[in-house]
Amino acid sequence: MGRQIHGEQIYVETLVRAPMERLWELTQDPAQHTRWDLRFTEISYLPRPDPQQPQEFRYAIRLGPFSVAGVGRTLGETERPDGTRTSALGFGSRNPLSPIRIGRGYWRYVPTEDGVRFLTGFDYDTRWGPVGRLVDRAFRPAMGWATAFSFDRLRLWLEEGTPPERNGIRAAAKAYVFGSNRVVPHARRALRTPPDRTSGTAPRTIEHVEVAV
Repeated sequence: MGRQIHGEQIYVETLVRAPMERLWELTQDPAQHTRWDLRFTEISYLPRPDPQQPQEFRYAIRLGPFSVAGVGRTLGETERPDGTRTSALGFGSRNPLSPIRIGRGYWRYVPTEDGVRFLTGFDYDTRWGPVGRLVDRAFRPAMGWATAFSFDRLRLWLEEGTPPERNGIRAAAKAYVFGSNRVVPHARRALRTPPDRTSGTAPRTIEHVEVAV
């Protein structure tokens, strides 16, 4: 895919009014990551002898009654000249049930006067040939929605102190149907298109997270 992720990139951005260090912790710690991100049910880091090399990990995601596992590599930058931070990742699965064969993406953390712009862009190749491309017409929007919902759930955790376990899809649906004063996550609060060219461009470190599956 190269540094610039072309085509049907899934892009999500939100403004988080919280310290950079706390946001980094909740997004880089696998145990915390799985608490707010609907896309994953399990993430575990593998041994990393050299801290300068990408961190390898395994992940699992539940698709209906099935659990699909995959592997990935991630590499973060915390000391960039412009004050931003980045995290690039590659991921993929050999499981024939996984709609995603292989993909790459990035997280970018941009400090502002009001908080941190937390954004992601990612893309992937499907499997199953023409059938997979047809399935992806529904799967890709669902992935975008899940990402946006998860970002807002993370934002509420940091800003309001609401544990993500209390802010799942059921809680949001109940609040929508019956009305509630509780603050619940909503995918529509997130930005879904890059506001500028820089936001939609992957960091250089994405060149080092290629995954073979």
